[in-house]
Amino acid sequence: MYHRFGESAHPSTNIRIDQFEAHIAELQTGGYTVMSVPDILTAVNSGQSLPDRTVGITIDDAYLSVYTEAWPRLRRAGFPFTLFVATDPVDRGFASFMSWDQIRDLRDNGVTIGSQTATHLHMPANRADRNKEDLRLSNQRFQAELGAKPPLFAYPFGEASNSIQEIVKEFGFEHAFGQHSGALHASSDRFYMPRFALNENFGDTKRFKLVVNALPVPHTDLSPLNPTLTTNPPLFGFTLSKEAASLRGLTCYSGNQGKLQMQRLGPRVEVRLARNFSPGRARINCTALGSDGRWRWLGMLYYVPKS
Repeated sequence: MYHRFGESAHPSTNIRIDQFEAHIAELQTGGYTVMSVPDILTAVNSGQSLPDRTVGITIDDAYLSVYTEAWPRLRRAGFPFTLFVATDPVDRGFASFMSWDQIRDLRDNGVTIGSQTATHLHMPANRADRNKEDLRLSNQRFQAELGAKPPLFAYPFGEASNSIQEIVKEFGFEHAFGQHSGALHASSDRFYMPRFALNENFGDTKRFKLVVNALPVPHTDLSPLNPTLTTNPPLFGFTLSKEAASLRGLTCYSGNQGKLQMQRLGPRVEVRLARNFSPGRARINCTALGSDGRWRWLGMLYYVPKS
């Protein structure tokens, strides 16, 4: 997942051009299969196998540098991608964003267009009626400008809740993406799918190779399943699927507490935190290094409301 390209005034959402070109060069080495996100989702949903090291590329927010910097390079490489668009900044003609003509140009050249609401609002911090109105407006604008409502959605800031997921389903979306790290798998929640975020600080070639070689941790019964926490600290856990039952060295971490206490009860993994998460966003990542040198990765991003 990317946002900006060559816009170093915004390092937390920007990837430098030299970094991005290194990513493309790595994907061109022959060890990867870059597929469109819709094709990947179709295969996962139908139980079809995918080539090893299949990679999907997504870009959020429709900044102008997507059109001027990213697209020419991806087009030359023959790599498909999905662009998630918040419609209001485009409608307002902000200089740092793409225009509808440019978005149509991408669409007409095979780029998948997804939605990211109208105003890029923080959905968990807003009431249901506000979230619904924002989606209604954005769907209306997509219909008017592109002739169709997108089937794919990305939560602004990657944050959601069970009730927000239901609203997203209600408005006709088929899949929705967050911003929590992890490899997509059939066990992933179709309305809270993982993506590895890449920026200047987390976009060097070493990390890029790690994430595009990552494998999932197949699981069931993840808890808490609600991306907005109602209990803090959460009682985090999941059950390893049969293909992951022999996984060794699995360790879980949180952003503000480091390595977490973990207990294995057969295939069940239970994780306990020493203290509450602070309000805002909270991450838990569980990883294991396989004998093949590839990381198995399960991540979750939670929104922690102010009490």
